[in-house]
Amino acid sequence: MNAVNAVNAANEHAAHRSGSAPGSAAGSAAGSAPVSAATCPSCAALAPPRSRRRALRQVQLASRPPNASSREPGETVPGETDPERTERDSGHAHGFLGERAELTAALLALAGYLTGLVLELTGRGGGLPLALFMSAYVFGGFFTVREALAAVRRGRFEVDFLMLVAAAGAAGIGRWEEGAILLVLFSLGHALEGYALGRARRSIEALGELAPRTALVRRDGAGGGGDAGAGAGTVEVPVEQLAIGDTVVVRPHTRIPADGFVATGESSVDQSPITGESVPADKGPVADRAAALADPAGVAAGHRVFAGTVNGAGTLDVVVTRLARDNTLAHVVRMVRDADQRTSPTQAFTDRFQKIFVPAVLALVAVLLGVGSLTGEPFTDTFYRAMAVLVAASPCALAIATPAAVLSAVGRAARGGVLVKGGAPLEEFGRLTTLAFDKTGTLTEGRPRLTEIEPAKGVGHDELLRTAIAVQRLSDHPLAQAVVRDGPALLGRPGPEATASGLEALVGRGVTAELDGERVHIGSLAYVGTLAGPPVPQTLRARTEELSAAGRTTMVVRRGDRHLGTLALMDAPRPEAAGTVAELRRLGITRMVMLSGDDPRVADAVGREVGMDEVQGGLLPEDKVTEVARLRAGSRTAMIGDGVNDAPAMAGATVGVAMGAAGSAVALETADIALMSDDLRRLPFITGLSRRASRIIRQNLWLSLGIVAVLVPATALGLGIGPAVLVHEGSTLLVVANALRLLRHPD
Repeated sequence: MNAVNAVNAANEHAAHRSGSAPGSAAGSAAGSAPVSAATCPSCAALAPPRSRRRALRQVQLASRPPNASSREPGETVPGETDPERTERDSGHAHGFLGERAELTAALLALAGYLTGLVLELTGRGGGLPLALFMSAYVFGGFFTVREALAAVRRGRFEVDFLMLVAAAGAAGIGRWEEGAILLVLFSLGHALEGYALGRARRSIEALGELAPRTALVRRDGAGGGGDAGAGAGTVEVPVEQLAIGDTVVVRPHTRIPADGFVATGESSVDQSPITGESVPADKGPVADRAAALADPAGVAAGHRVFAGTVNGAGTLDVVVTRLARDNTLAHVVRMVRDADQRTSPTQAFTDRFQKIFVPAVLALVAVLLGVGSLTGEPFTDTFYRAMAVLVAASPCALAIATPAAVLSAVGRAARGGVLVKGGAPLEEFGRLTTLAFDKTGTLTEGRPRLTEIEPAKGVGHDELLRTAIAVQRLSDHPLAQAVVRDGPALLGRPGPEATASGLEALVGRGVTAELDGERVHIGSLAYVGTLAGPPVPQTLRARTEELSAAGRTTMVVRRGDRHLGTLALMDAPRPEAAGTVAELRRLGITRMVMLSGDDPRVADAVGREVGMDEVQGGLLPEDKVTEVARLRAGSRTAMIGDGVNDAPAMAGATVGVAMGAAGSAVALETADIALMSDDLRRLPFITGLSRRASRIIRQNLWLSLGIVAVLVPATALGLGIGPAVLVHEGSTLLVVANALRLLRHPD
């Protein structure tokens, strides 16, 4: 098969494209800027073989951003040359049978060969067997001849041409049946391989079909063109025409057409196509539409929606915050498309091996021809043996072994809510033994929660809480908001809502306000201890210090001259954090480290609770970079963070992983692997998938090398072309089928 140059061409071209690397700003805005073969010497010298080149082109076309307008004739597809573009634009690449044409031709060639073989073995038909073998040449060689001639016209030398030479040589020495079986199996292998790779391609293609093509938009003064079921004043428009700030109507049980936030309505939204979450997420309206539109990134997850997700039973009005070409789904599809540009370590080894192996095979063929002439062996026998060696030595299985596994794994990961940017991070993540975690927003939820309420002696639980809630309701500090959010649910019984006034914020110390004619102070133990009046009771002081030592943020509440008690807050670990850490250990991660900028006592408390091996607190961003470098010096290390303030540390790790990247364009661009949801359980999923992908890549590599190691000496010693082609094509299909098992990897 024509796989000798496939990987070399793709990788040389990827290197040439360094000015528009995947994930760059330019690449994101306009896709990957193509470079013509004429400007890239490596691309001009090498062309991906037929089935691989066509599969790559299909993946690139299938995985373009959703809702993109139809490609115009003459528009460039990355990696596609002018003759290929002409062929694509003509619409007749395979004739009226479309993609089934090559398989149909291969089956006709097989039928002709088998019929001719039966007639020849039974001694019937006269010259009919020869005619049937020639028909097998015609049907089996049609697509091979077409591709080989096109390559020759472009000054390229591919394995298609070698196969044709071998078949023509067999016919020239009267072995028509040998040449026929070569072309039959070669064309049949191409067709079946294309079908198998199509399964992985369709997995990626399905991503681009998630978003609807049109949207119902509220327009002032809209006439009868609207949808009556959606209410008056709506117009159906293509999603490409949506502008930021437009309000779209999303009816029950339909797909959401754009990224945005909910302005009115409540519903549950199935976000699994984007984030991989198994349970629908509840969505409700924002409190301030103007503020949300001014800062879309600051909108809470409970109000934010993504294009391609499925609305539940309620009707929603969604305000658009990203254009169709820039929405989260478009980013995912575009980066899955670009994933093939990052060469894995195994693929790099394959490239180096082929640079030595192919010239060695050509030298072996020359030696065989020379030895045959020196020994007096008939030229027909010598030439036949040389052609058989050429067929056997074509490393098709080796060339497709890694790309097929990477394509399958990347597609499966995308369906599971994880974006993997190519073979390099996929393989590296599969070999990791050390994980470094950021704390806030990664192992924890990223927002403080009210965890303990400690009334002073003689003070009621509800009195302490009601006083704190009344004062903190006037503040916009995150700790105050946590008290107001969590406190009401902890009250023992309903009662009248107290109202405070005259809030004064004391930066770094606390707040003070008036409540029912009394001055209330809420703040740190040090601040309350400086106030005039009675000191903080010793029992309350001891308990507050104990909570602080355990990693809690404490606030003491004083009303008038009475100390009411202490409230403790903490950025609590995610519910799934401890279970995720245990599952990662089971999968082979031997060392897990937390790197946090938070107070060391707080970091230690969280680290102990979730099961970290090592905790480093009080770190600045540059300190995290230093720690990651230290860890990486000992073993391959991944850094898991939020993709923004942890970006320097992620860049210094073997693999950078971003959490909750669905809402962050920065995280999507900077990370090697992006977990689209805030669900830590996606980490064991991608760890297991990457480890399995690494195993399959190694299996394919050893299988393909083993086949070549056995087949080349066997043909040199007399094995015929027919058996050689059968083993050759069979091994290629076997490595593809092995790679496709990744598509069925469980969640």
